[in-house]
Amino acid sequence: STNVDKDGMLAGPDFGIYARIKEELPSMYLIASGGIGGLKDVEKLNEMGIDGVIIGKAIYEKRIELKDLKDFLC
Repeated sequence: STNVDKDGMLAGPDFGIYARIKEELPSMYLIASGGIGGLKDVEKLNEMGIDGVIIGKAIYEKRIELKDLKDFLC
């Protein structure tokens, strides 16, 4: 699910919508996208049980480094 209003803004994803989707459809494999601004966003989404995260601009702008994501690999 990509929130196009947040995509590329680095202001954080729409945590509320992801929480509602997971609550309504707990068995759905959910990938968050749009607004990921730093590692804290990834950590919070992981804690919420979100299955995956698409990160673009935050890596490009070096707000997140690939080595920092190794703990989230399955």
